[in-house]
Amino acid sequence: MITATKKHALGKWILYGVLIVFAIVMILPFYWTLLTSLRHNEDMFSIPIKWFSTDFTFEHYVTAFTTVPFGRYFVNSAYLATMGVLTNLFFGALAGYAFAKLKFRGREVIFRVLLALLMVPGIVIMIPQFLLLKQFPLVGGNNILGQGGKGFLNSYWAIILPYAVGTFAVFLMRQFFLTLPDDLAESARIEGAGEFRIFWNIYLPLTKPALAVLAIFTFQAGWNNFMWPMIILSDPNKFTVQLGLQAFSYNHATEYGPMMAASVVATLPMIVLFIFAQKYFVQGISFSGIKG
Repeated sequence: MITATKKHALGKWILYGVLIVFAIVMILPFYWTLLTSLRHNEDMFSIPIKWFSTDFTFEHYVTAFTTVPFGRYFVNSAYLATMGVLTNLFFGALAGYAFAKLKFRGREVIFRVLLALLMVPGIVIMIPQFLLLKQFPLVGGNNILGQGGKGFLNSYWAIILPYAVGTFAVFLMRQFFLTLPDDLAESARIEGAGEFRIFWNIYLPLTKPALAVLAIFTFQAGWNNFMWPMIILSDPNKFTVQLGLQAFSYNHATEYGPMMAASVVATLPMIVLFIFAQKYFVQGISFSGIKG
């Protein structure tokens, strides 16, 4: 007869087995990418598939960095991702504080409309967003009516401004601010502190865990952003890492070795970020549903 202890141990081993299978499935694509980046061309598509190899080469990495200026692309991606983090932290926290701690007419309605935007696919607003940036008045040669120039096109501002604050940033920060006591603000108001000072000096320092989570998610999204920079940017010197990967696919042919090598290098910042910030990813899941 199987005892309760044995059932518990058996259930734990089954759970571990399922998790290991899922982990292998998730890791396998990256393992194949890494293996392909180190293989000779003649070994990439060998039949049967060789899952292990001992004959490695770094020629694909050399080709990847000599074909395109990956150093510059890294700087461009890091700049855009960092700007996205800074703007989302500030404006997201500011809006989250307003929705959580300030009383104003229509607050709940506005917040619910904001949440509804999470269900709208980004591709739906891409064309209106493009036209708005192109026809922005008094920018990029445009007149007061937004005509005659190119607006924000082919500039980093066209990438920074639309993603300066996201709905998720507002939602996450609001949820965290709701967990903080209202008495802190009431005491500060009695002492004569202004609303922004209350936000900046009292509440914001208490939200460091939520800010860390938001910074991680925002940097990841900014680093991996591909579609919008591809539409907006035409100057090769402004390309990001993700756009740089296109250089290895041309004339209906693909250089798989250099592309896999470049993909590995482009993935490394996210891997390092995840290794050093695993606990914040877990906290991010819990913060998003703390309080309604």
